[in-house]
Formats: sequence, structure tokens, C-alpha cells
Amino acid sequence: MAGLFNTTSFRLMEQGRAFLDQQRKIISHNITNIDTPDYKSKYLTFSGVLREKMQSNHKFQHELHLKTHFLVDEDTKGQPDGNNVDYELQAALLKQNALWSAAVTNQIESEFNMMRSAMRRS
Repeated sequence: MAGLFNTTSFRLMEQGRAFLDQQRKIISHNITNIDTPDYKSKYLTFSGVLREKMQSNHKFQHELHLKTHFLVDEDTKGQPDGNNVDYELQAALLKQNALWSAAVTNQIESEFNMMRSAMRRS
């Protein structure tokens, strides 16, 4: 049964969910630190993770090591205390992340439904 879920499609969806989960944690961490002096916003971008994977000698199917692929925004000026968290931007990013997470979840559910349907017909 484990082989059923060891497909490129499932691995990509699993890695997509892992990416989105890590991205949500980073955005939430930014919001949590909105009043922390000298805190700089952090971002996890898919293009950065993908670029890193493509430049490495690892096959894309291997687990993405997301914790090491985030960017710190040192350039954006913010509050006088050095904090550069923009709450409205972070809230928008969190909503966007939720939409992407729902899309990936729907795709996974669709794959499961197709498998169930195929098993019933056999």
C-alpha cells in the first residue's frame, strides 16, 4: 500500500504542503515579533528553494530542507526602533498561504478520491 503513495505527484504535493507549512510559520513569527526592536522580517520563497534545489546535485524528489532557505529583509526601512514588519503585508501573505494550502489539500483529496474510485471498480 505504501507504494501507492510513492509517486512523483504525491511527493510533490507532500513537499508543497511542507513548504507552505514552513512559510506559514515564518509569517506567523514575523507577526508575533511586530513589536520587537530591530526585528527584521523573514521570508520563505518557493523560487529560492527551487533555485537551490536545481543548483544542487540532489534529485528534486528528495525532501526540501526549508529551514535553511529563508531570506531576511535587511533593506526595508520600518519603525524608528529598527523593526520592519508590515502587518498588512504579513496578513496578506498569510491569506495567500492559506489559499495555496487549501488548493494543495484539494488536489491531494482529489488524488485519493480517484484512487478510491479505481479500487472500487477493480
